[in-house]
Amino acid sequence: PNIILIMVDDFGHECVESYGGESYSTPQLTKMAQEGAQFNHAHSQNICTPSRVQIMTGKYNVRNYTRFANLDHSEYTFGNALKKAGYATCIAGKWQLGGNDQTIKNLGFDEHCLWRINGANNERYVSPTLLTNGKAQYYPGLYGPRLQQDFVTSFIKRNKEKPFFVYYPMTLPHYPFQPTPDSIEWDPKRNPKYNDTVFFKDMVLYLDKLVGELIEFLVEENIDKNTMFIFTSDNGTDHRIRSLQNGISVAGAKGKMTQDATHVPFFIRWPEVIPKNTRIDALVDFSDIYATLIDVAGIKDAENQEKNQRDGHSFLGLLTGEKKEIRDHSFCWYMERTDMTDIKSFIQDKDYKLHSDGRFIDKSADRFERNPIDDSELLEEQKKLKEKFKHQMDYYLSLRPERIPYKNSQAIQ
Repeated sequence: PNIILIMVDDFGHECVESYGGESYSTPQLTKMAQEGAQFNHAHSQNICTPSRVQIMTGKYNVRNYTRFANLDHSEYTFGNALKKAGYATCIAGKWQLGGNDQTIKNLGFDEHCLWRINGANNERYVSPTLLTNGKAQYYPGLYGPRLQQDFVTSFIKRNKEKPFFVYYPMTLPHYPFQPTPDSIEWDPKRNPKYNDTVFFKDMVLYLDKLVGELIEFLVEENIDKNTMFIFTSDNGTDHRIRSLQNGISVAGAKGKMTQDATHVPFFIRWPEVIPKNTRIDALVDFSDIYATLIDVAGIKDAENQEKNQRDGHSFLGLLTGEKKEIRDHSFCWYMERTDMTDIKSFIQDKDYKLHSDGRFIDKSADRFERNPIDDSELLEEQKKLKEKFKHQMDYYLSLRPERIPYKNSQAIQ
């Protein structure tokens, strides 16, 4: 099957109508949920670079995270695996992992159209600079997300006769918040630094439109049924944004350690495999995506899996109905920017969460994690679960080398 993986930028689950979001219009994502699967317990990392490293390598950050805006370029990614298996591979959108066009090729991508990479570090929206297959170009008056979407559809059109993989870390709807070409206030000569949170809703509507256009393009090309189309987000919403979800006011939690920082929308449309209106309540996280993609592609990755010690589990069985769960916990290890001393972590399942500072949270009763359960109030089953979480966290923390050197680090600050 063909594979398309969209990961938008700073967009929590509370923003999407099918998850109870009330502040923004997301008709195409709603339609995607109706035509395929919606995951109700999907977790990213809590900020962008950690998620980008984890989703591409299938490893928890405790194993291989070096610093903000950097990926160790010796890592083996899902781009490498799928290219080796015969897929035409493409990446378009936001990079922010250091390096240059040769880095992108070394990490498994035949073609690219990227922002936030050496040669394309200026604006992402109005009048962007993009690095396209090694060539940096400035586009005065044009809109970056539209240019990158056009690149994706062009790539697909040129490669639709063989299996293709498109990794599309979309730049929307990250700060700065600006009018889109569909906004009444759109001005192609606008100062690219302009910012006003009132336009977040326009950016959400535009990203939703791009998703719908891409699905319609696949239908027109008669390749949608054999295309696994995944949509998710790299982390929760920007802290400057407040949204309504099921009548509750939810502040953006990007960068925090609360559940709204990592609980992200997650949809998969794949008509040949997934029945309509499928709802999946199993726990999944970003480490599972690598494992799933190689499973879907039929790649025998046992040797590489053992060598690279990946943490993910394939969720293909959840899509086919053969499995109900694939994991009983998820781990998050978070290093604040480049500070090697301020490190936080947590273990969670669908109901409870243990932070590295000892706070134990009942997620269903304490969504915003303001009232951790005191040890004296724990029920017997909760005591057992907390102890189990402690052992799991100790295991993961033991995997961290004393210091991971900043290999190949051409990070953009």
